[in-house]
Amino acid sequence: MMTLYDLAGQDDDLRFSPYCWRVKMALAHKGLSVDCKPWRFTEKDQIAFSNQKKVPVLVDGDQVIHDSWSIMSYLDTVYRSKPPLFVNEAARESAYNLKFWVEKTIHLPLLKLLILDIFNCLHEKDKAWFRASREQRLGMTLESFSDISEGFIQDFRQLLEPVRSTLEWQDYLNGDQPAGADYLLFGTFQWANCTSSVQLLAEDDPVQVWFQRMLSLFNYLAGKATKAHTLSPEVR
Repeated sequence: MMTLYDLAGQDDDLRFSPYCWRVKMALAHKGLSVDCKPWRFTEKDQIAFSNQKKVPVLVDGDQVIHDSWSIMSYLDTVYRSKPPLFVNEAARESAYNLKFWVEKTIHLPLLKLLILDIFNCLHEKDKAWFRASREQRLGMTLESFSDISEGFIQDFRQLLEPVRSTLEWQDYLNGDQPAGADYLLFGTFQWANCTSSVQLLAEDDPVQVWFQRMLSLFNYLAGKATKAHTLSPEVR
């Protein structure tokens, strides 16, 4: 069985990395079994063998692959007999463009909405590191960066118009069945779903309808995920 090093919060079952969720959905799409090993930001020694410091890290026999896009590409290359994540090169290029758009356009505004909830759901040993590293990167405190105002939420929703226009007329970004492009975007919304109770989208938003559809895939793999606000007060 493969091993995936997967970011965890204060509870081992609280897994919230958007990049790790991309990989978990891709593995499920391929029908591949994986042991998801909980990992925290300050446990970089545990993935030192990958010669870098971030998850996801996938170990498949003697192969070690990191970075969600690299892992998804690896799965399609090595497991060709399994359902493809990208049916052809054009689909792969389109998905890569989507990945770039999500990470450059969506992630930073979403982080403004989530950052304090993310901080609160971290394991205690990660909190000081997370605060120091993020505040250095942002040039301000987490509290100053955070914005959960109704106006900012509306602005965030407007950013999603490119994918909303697609999901208004088809069930998935890929068409009538989910594939790699869907998992690339899904990880971002699962990041919010697992860490925060902020209502990002209206219930009738095509993006929200798509997200609910994605949660039900693979016997509710993502739908059954632990969420920070459902943990017992002793854990939170």
